[in-house]
This record gives sequence, structure tokens and C-alpha cells, in this order.
Amino acid sequence: MSVLVLGAGPVGSTVARAFLDRGEQVTVATRSGTAPEGVTSVRLDAADVDALTRAASGHSTVAVCTNPPYNTWRRDWPPIIESVIGAARSTGANIVMIGNLYSYGMATMPMRESSPEEPAESKGEVRRDLWAALRAATERGDVQAVEVRASDYFGPGAAGEAHLGTRFFDPILANKRSWAIGNPALPHSWAYLPDLARTVVAASEYRGDWGRVWHVPAASNLSRTEICRIVNARYGVRGSISGIPSLVLKGVGTFNPILREVSKSSYQFLAPFLSDATETESMLDVGATAWERALDDTVAYYRSGRPA
Repeated sequence: MSVLVLGAGPVGSTVARAFLDRGEQVTVATRSGTAPEGVTSVRLDAADVDALTRAASGHSTVAVCTNPPYNTWRRDWPPIIESVIGAARSTGANIVMIGNLYSYGMATMPMRESSPEEPAESKGEVRRDLWAALRAATERGDVQAVEVRASDYFGPGAAGEAHLGTRFFDPILANKRSWAIGNPALPHSWAYLPDLARTVVAASEYRGDWGRVWHVPAASNLSRTEICRIVNARYGVRGSISGIPSLVLKGVGTFNPILREVSKSSYQFLAPFLSDATETESMLDVGATAWERALDDTVAYYRSGRPA
């Protein structure tokens, strides 16, 4: 198998390494040409169908790990997906789209692959429409596509934009206060980046029906308050966590378009937000990494100066 990975952020880099670890040939495509060590890199705009078709030629799978800025999703995502479908149709490559849980909106918990898609805000509408386009292309026989959906991720490589990334761990490990979106005392599903990547690999090799969704098993459903308590006890620190008042977040969002979008999706942190991955566990044989091991590896990453 040879794989084209679109994007080299925390998700794209982890997915690329997971395929590399299986001995696959991996090409990573980005606008800048950045890529993890050991892979072929190519510079392209994913919305350019001709460039993407050339890059996808000879690859059996296209893993879509790119993610435009929050505030440009409605503008930037549709041409990217049209380009991905066009390139896959021309080359015969399968599509594994990495997604999230936004399209379920304020769903009954836990969210399952069969949960109705009833978005609560515009980014959820975009995600719903992207998957609808991929599913329709699969049903027409143009491509074979699946979507791997993860709740908020954490782990080595998770940076400042991750709710359980740099902005959570750095202050706590330095005996300071971490400021959280929403209510940090509520349970939330957290997907460990290597588990996300293993789900992508397994989904790309699945021999059953395409045109479906897979959920990434959650390594933890703990609240950020409880995770902070565990970090303090396990690693000998004295950090704390508090929620940013919604009015403050909304006010800052008036001037900052990214935070405006974060505020719109903050409902995910104002009530329990939990996912179920029973189908992934039983049909793909992918389970979550043990929480303690995932946490140890994550803390080691932040304490080591963030190796590549």
C-alpha cells in the first residue's frame, strides 16, 4: 500500500508515522512542503484538482488530515473535498477523511456512528455537508470513502489549538493555572492521537462496506478538572484549572475571528460530550490505549521540549 496524506499538523504527522511504521510508502502533501522525517513531501494546494491528481497517482489511499482555519471552513472546505473526490475518481485511490463530532450538534450522549446529524452551528453544518458529498460519491460508485471521526485529541504533538494540548499541560506542569473553554468539571471524550492514527490505518484496510463513519475509541472520558487532579498527583505538580467565562470568550470573539468560532462550538464543553466507538472496536479491532500510558507519554512529550 502507498498512502498520500494531506496535511502535516498533529493529526497528519501522526497518521503518516503510523503508515510508515507498517512499512508503507508515504507521501505528505502540504502548501509549504513540510513533512515528518522518512516520508516523501510534495507541495500543493489541496483544492487544485490537477495537482492533487498528479500527487495521488500510484497511491492506494488518500488520507485527508488537512484542516483550514475555523473561520474559513465554509469557504475553503468545499473546493478541497471536490478536488479530493476528483483526484480519487481519476486515480482509483480510496479516501479516508479525518473528521470530528461537530455534525452531531447537541446530541443524545454518547454519540454513535448512527446518531442523527443535527449541527448546532455553522462548522457542524460544513462537516455534515462534506461527509454528505463523500458518501454520495461513494454511493454513485465514483470513489470509495469513509470518515474517521474523533472527539478532541491529545497526545504527543497536540499543540496550542487542542483543548487538551499545550494550553492545558504547560501551565499545569509549571504549577500554574490553565484556562479552559467551557466548564472544565464536565466529562468529555478524549482521543489519543496514536489511537486516531491506528483507526485511520485500520479503516483504510477494511474489506467491508465503504461510505460509512468510524469513531475513534476514547482513551478517557474524564473531565479536565479530574485530569488536572491526576496530573498533579501523578507527576508531583500543583497546577489548577478554571473555565473562561462565556461572556468573556464571546467578547474577545468580537475582535478575533478564530475565538468567535471557538465560542460558537463551546456548547461541547457546557454539557457532557461523549462518544461511543463500539463498532470500531469490534469491526476494526482497534481499542483505546490505556489511559495511564497515554498520559505518561503525553506528559513526557511536554516535559522534553516537544521533540519532532
